[in-house]
Amino acid sequence: MAQQSKITWTKVDPQGRVVIPVEVRNELGIEPGKAIGFLVEDGVVQLLTVSLGVKRAQEIAAKYIKREPGRSLVDEFIAERRAEAARE
Repeated sequence: MAQQSKITWTKVDPQGRVVIPVEVRNELGIEPGKAIGFLVEDGVVQLLTVSLGVKRAQEIAAKYIKREPGRSLVDEFIAERRAEAARE
């Protein structure tokens, strides 16, 4: 089932701050002190949680990574760092 779109309005205060409405915070799991990001594309601002930002970055990176069965990019990265450290 498609998610229903709903616009929730708020105002910018004189210091440029915006209060994120409780409905939006609840929907995105945003709690006090939690980092959020703003993505601006074609005049549209998207509010991103860190987990969504990571997911989007992984999707972008996946386009450039050749997947091979049994290959661990993490293991390769760690091995490269250890080799660099040994050379120092």
